Amino acid sequence: MKFLTVIGARPQFIKAAPLSTALRRRFTEVLVHTGQHYDHEMSDVFFEQLGIPAPDHHLHVGSGPHGAQTGAMLTQLETVMQDERPDVVLVYGDTNSTLAGALAAAKLQIPVAHVEAGLRSFNRAMPEEINRVVTDHLSTWLFAPAAHAERQLAVEGIGRGVHVVGDIMLDAVLQHAERARTLSRYPEAANVCPGAFYLCTVHRAENTDQPERLAGILAGLARLDRPVVLPLHPRTAKRLKEFGLTPAATVRVIEPVGYFDMLQLERSAAAVLTDSGGVQKEAYYLDVPCVTLRNETEWVETVEVGWNILAGTDPDAIVAALDQHGRGRPSHPPLYGNGDAAEAIVQVFR
Repeated sequence: MKFLTVIGARPQFIKAAPLSTALRRRFTEVLVHTGQHYDHEMSDVFFEQLGIPAPDHHLHVGSGPHGAQTGAMLTQLETVMQDERPDVVLVYGDTNSTLAGALAAAKLQIPVAHVEAGLRSFNRAMPEEINRVVTDHLSTWLFAPAAHAERQLAVEGIGRGVHVVGDIMLDAVLQHAERARTLSRYPEAANVCPGAFYLCTVHRAENTDQPERLAGILAGLARLDRPVVLPLHPRTAKRLKEFGLTPAATVRVIEPVGYFDMLQLERSAAAVLTDSGGVQKEAYYLDVPCVTLRNETEWVETVEVGWNILAGTDPDAIVAALDQHGRGRPSHPPLYGNGDAAEAIVQVFR
């Protein structure tokens, strides 16, 4: 069986690492990098650190408006798929690369496998929500990280081909957390001590493209009782300059970091503040309280057990969420499997 795997963004590189290894033990895999993320610290470093095979095809699409970016991917992916003639097209998550891969495959009548299926924020203003809904409805195999996602797919009339396999990102965390501890220079490289800082990441368009939301986040960070380390996403850096916004002196702005450094920063933080779905989960796996800078999350289980608090971008809510975390830690059940999602996925195709 021949798989064509479409990746293009930082979270997908992390997810692809364990599954690509497992697939290649039994099958043939062709790896296609759309180039959605292209900076070294957002792309190349992940291939280097995680041992991901070099892409067989690199489309170099780059950034741009959603329609133009997705269209450029579609055009090139269609040609690659026609040349490679895979049995399955494998896509991850909810990016424009995910949508383009699923659409191109469906048009060519190639079955699609979606890793991280069934997640919903119920916020159609998010491009990611459109991407994940369309991809799920085009997919033949839907690999859900938890029972909640499986139930959501059933509500939408999708029952065939659904498999609850756990979260592939847990596989990656378990494989690399100790190596990260050994190799990373953080948090000391950010001039903070373990347990004495907060870690923040902001990258989603709903926060970065609206000046009042971005300003609200910065105002909340300025009021916190510990310094904040902020690895600055290129989109966020661009918007801060455009909107004339400057983080407070207590916010330590650093360049984007690789996977090992990010794991170590997360592990060392007193709490994590983020609008990233992947960072929410990594914080949970590393036993670190999380505040989500959105009004909803796809990872509802982390909220239900009290480990993750939705604060949006209101400064008062951000401060209150951290105060609530400081009053005690809730239970920490295994929500997303045991770290064997890659093998469970491969078993479906044997």
